Amino acid sequence: MNKGKYYITTAIAYTSRKPHIGNSYEIVMTDALARYKRMQGYDVFFQTGTDEHGQKIEEIAKEAGITPKEHVDKVAGEIKDICDLLNTTYDKFIRTTDDYHEKVVQKIFKKLYEQGDIYKSEYEGMYCTPCESFWTESQLVDGKCPDCGRDVKPAREEAYFLRLSKYQKQLEEYIENNENFIYPESRKKEMLNNFIKPGLQDLCVSRTSFKWGIPVDFDPNHVVYVWIDALTNYITGIGYDPDGSSDMYKKYWPADVHVIGKDIVRFHTIYWPIMLMALGEPLPKQVFGHPWLLFGADKMSKSRGNVIYADDLVELFGVDAVRYYLLSEMPYTSDGSITYETIIERYNSDLANTLGNLVNRTVAMTNKYFGGEVMSADVTEDIDNELKTLAVDTVKKVDKLFSEYRVSDTLEAIFALAKRCNKYIDETMPWALAKDEEKKARLGTVLYNLLEGIRFTAVLLSPFMPETAQKIFDQLNTDVTSYESLEAFGGLKVGTNVGTATPLFGRIDANEMFEKIEAKRKAQEAAEKKEERPEIVGLAQIGIDDFAKVELRVAEIKDCEPVKKAKKLLKLTLDDGTDTPRTVASGIAKWYKPEDLIGKKVILVANLKPAVLCGVESCGMILAADCAEDDVKVIFVDDMPAGARIR
Repeated sequence: MNKGKYYITTAIAYTSRKPHIGNSYEIVMTDALARYKRMQGYDVFFQTGTDEHGQKIEEIAKEAGITPKEHVDKVAGEIKDICDLLNTTYDKFIRTTDDYHEKVVQKIFKKLYEQGDIYKSEYEGMYCTPCESFWTESQLVDGKCPDCGRDVKPAREEAYFLRLSKYQKQLEEYIENNENFIYPESRKKEMLNNFIKPGLQDLCVSRTSFKWGIPVDFDPNHVVYVWIDALTNYITGIGYDPDGSSDMYKKYWPADVHVIGKDIVRFHTIYWPIMLMALGEPLPKQVFGHPWLLFGADKMSKSRGNVIYADDLVELFGVDAVRYYLLSEMPYTSDGSITYETIIERYNSDLANTLGNLVNRTVAMTNKYFGGEVMSADVTEDIDNELKTLAVDTVKKVDKLFSEYRVSDTLEAIFALAKRCNKYIDETMPWALAKDEEKKARLGTVLYNLLEGIRFTAVLLSPFMPETAQKIFDQLNTDVTSYESLEAFGGLKVGTNVGTATPLFGRIDANEMFEKIEAKRKAQEAAEKKEERPEIVGLAQIGIDDFAKVELRVAEIKDCEPVKKAKKLLKLTLDDGTDTPRTVASGIAKWYKPEDLIGKKVILVANLKPAVLCGVESCGMILAADCAEDDVKVIFVDDMPAGARIR
């Protein structure tokens, strides 16, 4: 049964570095939605991909001594591998370096320019390189980028601009007349009240200060800026072309929903709709901005040392357990949290106990008491009706929750059915019924109801945990797995035989798991350390001008203390000969105690860009030497005065 088309997208991932597990939430959530819609009978097209241009990419590649294309090829490959590892069923993986995308972007830019929606001028403002965004002084927060909180720098350059102001009223009316366009409601209010109604400024859509981008074909000094380049992937990937779009585009556009992070809602509900209005194309039906997945209470970042990767979690817990945790732990509007402790806890309580134990003992009892045969359900009692009603009602509840993108609530409803099945076992006590020959028919009814309740659970779980659902179907030995089969309770075929009871999820010993995690962490640290110590023969050479950029000074350690959130870091307070004490976080706690360092003089890299390490802003680095496989010695210069320059 074809219910029509359903086009769903994720935001495309930026190829600066390998994505962490927080980035992976979006692709898994979108996959669950796509699988559910397919199960309902929709013709689904699911697109994801990578955003590969920009100044940040150019700088990262330059630092690594490779071309930008070599860098993005590597990272895009890692991102695609993670999508595949997490068993996501995307239909299209677009890259913004794809030839067809670049050609259509050039056409779009030219069309908007020729009709007067893009014009040439000059931009002057504060620029954030990581976000690739210009800001006015009034938009900064404490002098920092309002989006990411990082430093900005003054920038001035010739640029092309998109006339956002021209379409402001039209956009405002559209959002107010289409109440579900921005979802949830809180994001809609934020866009209208904080950005649109105060007045839209025209948007810079080209750059001249870097080259890694799609050239403006009629003005090659400019490259097309990220907004037109990245945002248009949603239409270029399905065949949009200003000169004549494909049948595929005509079939699937407008998108039914863009699934994106809450931090980029503005780009998708202001810049993107205005581009489409200027092109004369329909707007997407909905933009859903989901929260973030945090490590504990902190946003994940490599500088904080709190990054978890999907492939590491899959190795430890399995694909479906990772999918389950990601989707069950993210609230609807507030940020979710991930720690190894909570993963283990949810694995044992929900997967091993509630679901795994239910399936295992029900199939085992069917084999034990009836030789595996599914018996008829003729001897009913009032207690059966509650389970049957809940099963059918759960289907309706799941549909409603899914339509509102309440994914964690959806899983909670499904597991509530599994918990009710477990309670039904306790209420009916099949082991007691089995002792009375006259109650064999009642026992057959009880086990049928349990097996059918499990089948309902497995069908509803299949968008979230597809491999686990299939394992349950195999143990039930049933091919009745369609969404339509859940219209009424009783779809499991009487007279068939169940399979062998096999544990779905074995309980995890927390202590053993933490030992594995720690061993893996040490192995990764050793590998990273080895990468940082190349053989002399392979060292990249630098000129004297490059070396002269590094400012080395003698500094005296005035105070030293451990960093609470990191076993390997010490927080040093240094006197570098200036009037202001300097804080440096150094990974030497394994080899030095704080009291051994106070009063010592060290060599400081004084002009290193500040970085936040486990909550400590580190303004510099001290020099040390790797003396053996696991031995580090700080370079002390006690006979030199604090502040002396090292040349």
